[in-house]
Amino acid sequence: MKIFDNKSRDGYSVWQLLRWIWGASRGVRSRILLCTLIGCVSVACSLIFVLFSKNAIDIATGVKEGDLTMYGVGMACLILFEIGLHALDNWVANRLDVELRNRFRSRFFGLLLQSEWQGKERYHSGDVLNRMVQDLGSVVSVITTTVPFAVITVVQLVASFGLLYSMDHTLAIVLVLILPLFSLLSRLYVRRMRSMTKAVRESESQIQAVMQESLQHKTIVKTLEQSGGMMQRLGGLQERLFGEVVARTRFSVLSRGLVSMGFSAGYLTAFLWGVFSIQGGVITFGVMTAFLQLVGRIQRPLADLARMIPALVSALTSAERLMELEELPQEESGESIAIPGKAGIRFSKVSFRYPDGDEEVVTGLDEDFSPGSMTAILGETGAGKTTLIRLILALIRPTAGRVTIYDADHELEVSPQTRGNLVYVPQGNTLFSGTIRDNLLLGCPDATDEQLWEVLRVACAEFVLSLPEGLDTKCGEQGGGLSEGQAQRIAIARSLLRPGSILLFDEATSALDPDTERRLLERLAEARGGRTVIFITHRPSVLEYCDKVLRV
Repeated sequence: MKIFDNKSRDGYSVWQLLRWIWGASRGVRSRILLCTLIGCVSVACSLIFVLFSKNAIDIATGVKEGDLTMYGVGMACLILFEIGLHALDNWVANRLDVELRNRFRSRFFGLLLQSEWQGKERYHSGDVLNRMVQDLGSVVSVITTTVPFAVITVVQLVASFGLLYSMDHTLAIVLVLILPLFSLLSRLYVRRMRSMTKAVRESESQIQAVMQESLQHKTIVKTLEQSGGMMQRLGGLQERLFGEVVARTRFSVLSRGLVSMGFSAGYLTAFLWGVFSIQGGVITFGVMTAFLQLVGRIQRPLADLARMIPALVSALTSAERLMELEELPQEESGESIAIPGKAGIRFSKVSFRYPDGDEEVVTGLDEDFSPGSMTAILGETGAGKTTLIRLILALIRPTAGRVTIYDADHELEVSPQTRGNLVYVPQGNTLFSGTIRDNLLLGCPDATDEQLWEVLRVACAEFVLSLPEGLDTKCGEQGGGLSEGQAQRIAIARSLLRPGSILLFDEATSALDPDTERRLLERLAEARGGRTVIFITHRPSVLEYCDKVLRV
């Protein structure tokens, strides 16, 4: 669910991004609260330790009376208790981090899979992966670590200030006077760091995109002798990233240096204040020790807050990039609708134009792919053949007219819910990394070995029998280890496991030799069981097996 739909000209406001992060924490807030409470208890223990150490020193120097052993045992117990709290906090926080990371990853993966087919994707796949890894991790980290730590830090700051104030009003006030300056610097820092971090993230995404595409199309890169060109392109992007990171680091170091100077001045003030107070007999050495410990517990939270700002800025930038993924239009959801009888496809005055197109690809098409028919769709490249398949699959919607799926008793407009009636074999290599069995079972997870071997026979993929590991032979990315023709036949076998009554083949035999293609078409015609078949093809050999030909 999107938290915000309206976006300002310059992107989301900080308040919108913070609210989105707050919404993203739904479901794990109780454990975030538990981590925060554990941290607050640890703060209380540390302040009690300060009081115990003050009293122990005063007893040791003879300023006050008391049982020094009791304070020593108490301090040891506090240390052990704090160690236990830290262990518990790590255990809860690590489980929380993994759970939220998995939840986020599943959610956005689902959003991407369910997003509408755009033809021209809005984001490069390398950029999307960068968002799914880097940006997602940044947001999860700020929810599970930075937010609880920030609350704990504020509690420590307030509690330490209160304890110091009870000992010396003036010193406490002097130390806190740096807070307005800190607030001003933080505001300026966040604004500048957010834009710089966004530039760095975009450069990282471009680098990932270049590497991913180059590795994916390594053969093309080699045969075009562009390895050096790709390396040069990567080098240019890395050089730009280096400059952006250096500029961001320079700004961060300068900003932190100014804050550190303020902290150092505060510590020196407390130290000199204590020295002169001891000299004047105003405070004891134990109080002086407490001063120095409390100054650290006041200034360290401020320093920690300063260190948290880059993480927060990074998370805000990441949240914005994830929110952009949420804006991808989603397909309508619902249960799959099965047409019980033998189904056909009907185009009724269908026209279609792509969003960025200058003219209609399909104009006023009336065509009936009747149940049980075999049709070949022919046409020149770019004539709209594949567009017809996309309309049938409901990947795109007609600009005008209707595309329906029907049998003797039913007729429905095609939608994502009617895809269960369709068996689609696209052109090219569409295998996933894994075993041949894994790839086949994508068509029907419950298929038996007998069914797997039968569809392999129909697809002329008996070569799997001769492989040393048979069905359990492993394939690399995009069917690595198999020829194009072998991979194409396995993809056809996979599709035949689907129960759909309409078969769509988009140049699905393009990598097969004429003899293998002929045998495959003969077996397919015998095994189709009256199912409707639609071929998109340039190969004349397919036509003799078809009832009719549609030329576009």
